[in-house]
Amino acid sequence: MKILIIGGGNMGLTYARSFARAHITSRLDLRLLARSPERVAALAAHEIGTVWGHPAECVPGADLLILAVKPQDSPALFETLRGLVQPRQVVLSIMAGVRIDTLREALGTPKIIRAMPNLPAQIGMGMTAFTSTDAVTRAELVQVQNLLSTTGKTVYVEEEAAIDASTAISGSGPAYVYYCMEALMAAAGQMGFTGAEAELLVSQTFRGAVELYSQSGLSCEDWIAKVASKGGTTEAALGAFGAGQVRAGLIAGASAARDRAEELGK
Repeated sequence: MKILIIGGGNMGLTYARSFARAHITSRLDLRLLARSPERVAALAAHEIGTVWGHPAECVPGADLLILAVKPQDSPALFETLRGLVQPRQVVLSIMAGVRIDTLREALGTPKIIRAMPNLPAQIGMGMTAFTSTDAVTRAELVQVQNLLSTTGKTVYVEEEAAIDASTAISGSGPAYVYYCMEALMAAAGQMGFTGAEAELLVSQTFRGAVELYSQSGLSCEDWIAKVASKGGTTEAALGAFGAGQVRAGLIAGASAARDRAEELGK
């Protein structure tokens, strides 16, 4: 499969590195397209694949086009690709909020896959939800899933609406985690810990808790019960969280993120 990654930003480069590291494609079959000569030179320095600066020279020969540009740049991208995309080609878009119907109409191709990766994909720990049009064959879908899986875990969803939901949960989710971590670091600072001590206490606690959860068959509720003894310190904290509507606030935040993803799609 000849792969063309359009966009040489963080996610485009993440995919290129992941594909190369997994030996899932050769350097000759992995291509990158960037807009500026400076970016072309910067990408070429990574020696991951062949780097191009003109779409007419590389788009027609690709089997898979990966659209890894910012959503706000999509109109300019569509204009650049107009007339170059072929019906046989598979288009994988990771542009948040850009819907399948928009992609299909703008590019004139029926084979569309829309995916929502998240930031930890940069270290192979990402979570990507994806869906596709009926024109994408099962073999093509498996090939693309294998590519996406080089950056972490994947889940296929039947309905495109679930992509907006995954944007709110896993796409934006790392920011929620950092938000909670920052709050606990601030609490540690108020309790007299230095900045370095607070960072170590909180980061290792999150890392250990997630790993413990991942290696067990227990639910979050089960683990909370194991930590929170009757009348103890954890129970006191959980009571304060309840009084402050922390859980409800997180749920409301995720819902707001999903609503915004839907608005952007319109």
